[in-house]
Amino acid sequence: MQAIKVFNEHNIKLTKARISIYNIIMEEHDAITAEDVYKKCLENGLNINLSTVYRTLDLFEDKSIVEKYDLGKGCYNFSIQKNDHKHVLQCSICHKEIELNCPMKQIEAMVKSETGFVLLEHELKMKGLCKDCSDEK
Repeated sequence: MQAIKVFNEHNIKLTKARISIYNIIMEEHDAITAEDVYKKCLENGLNINLSTVYRTLDLFEDKSIVEKYDLGKGCYNFSIQKNDHKHVLQCSICHKEIELNCPMKQIEAMVKSETGFVLLEHELKMKGLCKDCSDEK
């Protein structure tokens, strides 16, 4: 079982609720709200409190197992942390490059939440100055 392996790697105590929550998030193709995780737990016959779901998701976020997306107005979605593609920032002056994780997942979750629209691909182009070149100006 993948959950047990992940929990052992992250030094997380095994509980029925944690395994169930992990499996629910793993089965989702898109990000999911804590409330939806809670409903699925109840549908699966696991009688837990919504606060348990929130605490578990916070733990998973702290251990970098899930990513948390702020949808605004106190709403959040969660998805399993994946090694997705990265974007490169390049300084326009010295051409130093810095790699960063793709920031689009949060935007994709917001777009779906607000419009129901599912993004299939995106293109992100950023230009700027690195700290050293910015300080020299």
